[in-house]
Amino acid sequence: MSVRTYAVILLTGALSACQQTAEPIKASLGEGWQLVWHDEFEQNTIDPTKWQHEVNCRGGGNDEQQCYTARSENSFVESGLLHIVARKEQYTGPLHNADEVTRDAERALLATQPFTSARLRTKHLGDWRYGRFEVRAKLPAGQGAWPAIWMLPTDWHYGRWASSGEIDIMEAVNLNTQTDDKTAPAGSLETRVHGTLHYGGPAPENVYSGTPYRFSDADNPADNFHVYALEWQQDEIRWYVDNVHYATFRHDQWYSTSQQADGSFVENSGFAPFDQRFHLLLNFAVGGNWPANVNDKGVDMSGYPKQMLVDYVRVFQCSQNSETGKGCASVQPSAVHIKGKRQ
Repeated sequence: MSVRTYAVILLTGALSACQQTAEPIKASLGEGWQLVWHDEFEQNTIDPTKWQHEVNCRGGGNDEQQCYTARSENSFVESGLLHIVARKEQYTGPLHNADEVTRDAERALLATQPFTSARLRTKHLGDWRYGRFEVRAKLPAGQGAWPAIWMLPTDWHYGRWASSGEIDIMEAVNLNTQTDDKTAPAGSLETRVHGTLHYGGPAPENVYSGTPYRFSDADNPADNFHVYALEWQQDEIRWYVDNVHYATFRHDQWYSTSQQADGSFVENSGFAPFDQRFHLLLNFAVGGNWPANVNDKGVDMSGYPKQMLVDYVRVFQCSQNSETGKGCASVQPSAVHIKGKRQ
């Protein structure tokens, strides 16, 4: 059962049993954050008013080896936790998610993968511009395991990926394998999680920038629950782990270009692409271009099923200025300032 320190019931002599009140959920850091959306996973099923399942076998565009399904074998709620389960099983399903294609011929395309898993999203159920996003989770381990907590644009205002951006709150690959981190002592295990932005132009004109957060071996994120958070305001995005502010990316380091009908590119003004509404995604991928090419390389087929556990997801908006998201920042001077890239 997950720990619920935020929901202590306050009883006084003036309150009867039917007048119980709960302490409000507060952000882990900072003042002025107001809760606007959350899921504590206390119900018996995944809430369809908050989450959609993506159903496809296209490998996420990264040569991943899973089919995402809506089956209870791959995602379910139990004991106050969301379970996202990757299973080693040959599975055939639609190549594309239903809302990704418009023609019947594309909808009929099938693909087969050696794993199944789940990818949940809040698209059109929870969409936000600016805020603080907190997720408490325990991650899967092993070569090829790729859990992620991230955000995509809901409206793709500036065009296809990555003109409209991508915000990765947390990604990890190959936890508990031998690390290839050259700054770590020899023989250390992989403990890094990564915060990243994808931006620039439409692929292959895209770029990305980010930085890792390193846990100690004793506190590996595959062995323990941790809180992964992101604060997003108009001119700045910040990453946190367990209330440690470890990275900042400022607007003068990101950019967005859109491709015109004649093939030329136009740079978008202001704070593009991170000035539009985004939605949340939770998923557990297996294999793919990133995990298969680092650490021990490839995909370890043993040890399945494996799971990603999520205790809660919480979204806050800044009461000081909801239009810009500014005024509630939790800043620590030790945070790395990420440098952007130009294609």
